[in-house]
Amino acid sequence: MTIKENQSLRPFNTFGLDASCLGLIRIYSVEDLLDVIKNNIHPLRILGGGSNILLSGDIPAYILKNEIKGLTIIEEDENQVLVEVGAGEPWHQFVMWSIAHGFAGIENLALIPGTVGAAPMQNIGAYGVEQEMAFDKLRATHLTTGTESVFTKTDCAFGYRESVFKNELKDQYFITHVNYRLLKKDYTLHLQYGDIQKTLTNMSVANPGLEDVAAAVIEIRRSKLPDPKKIGNAGSFFKNPVVDATKYDELKLLYPEIPGYPTTENNVKLPAGWLIEKAGYKGYRSGNIGVHQLQALVLVNYGGGQGKDIQNLAHKIQEKVWEIFGVRISPEVNFW
Repeated sequence: MTIKENQSLRPFNTFGLDASCLGLIRIYSVEDLLDVIKNNIHPLRILGGGSNILLSGDIPAYILKNEIKGLTIIEEDENQVLVEVGAGEPWHQFVMWSIAHGFAGIENLALIPGTVGAAPMQNIGAYGVEQEMAFDKLRATHLTTGTESVFTKTDCAFGYRESVFKNELKDQYFITHVNYRLLKKDYTLHLQYGDIQKTLTNMSVANPGLEDVAAAVIEIRRSKLPDPKKIGNAGSFFKNPVVDATKYDELKLLYPEIPGYPTTENNVKLPAGWLIEKAGYKGYRSGNIGVHQLQALVLVNYGGGQGKDIQNLAHKIQEKVWEIFGVRISPEVNFW
């Protein structure tokens, strides 16, 4: 076990924010994690790909960097396959591995940054698919006792960009492995959401396969979201709010062009990016931070920005959206 004292976290978060921690410890195995626990090192925070966090200042904790790798088929029949994935594997690489093997279920989640371990914690989703649709179970180790537990889909209490690991069990468990059940045949491609079908048509693809869907998703994401290597960002900063049908009808009278996507009989999901743009924040810039000029859902660090300033900007946007629309938008990004 090696501890890098007073490590800068700038290389480890996609916002490119400079913040230090007490020390950085890379975890390559469960044994590495148990060594940390046995040596009574604390306080601890867990870091995956750093693609969904906002560092508002220095972190007075030791950071556990999840580096547990591995892709193992543990069950297979003619219809489906059960894959166990190390939680430190990059999510996109897992998606592309699945597609290369002809396994369906997560192709719409291509190019989402971060690690496999962060996927269930955040319950990532895109273009009509959420990771919980393929999720089977995960293994996680308690950071105080070192006890390993298995969490089923029910145990994880998945919600819209939510899980038990963001709420009741926050910072209590280190996810080591995640199992996904993927389909080999008789699967349905999810093409109805967003611009997927339009992009496939532009690609002259009439009968799309898994590779085509992933290619379309990748093209869409690259056209809408800035590359963190060029402009610091964490992708979509806010969740899309859900309102009841009555509230949506009220908004529709005031703003006939407002988009809405029914989630249940009585609820409608609103695109937060549309609300933010109408609130006048698309392309907004204040010093070294701002809102991306092409995607109002993305807050950016142009270089040299501070996490606390991004946090303050997010709060201003929330207040403005509430003032205009009477709708609360919540951060998808986790504040540290």
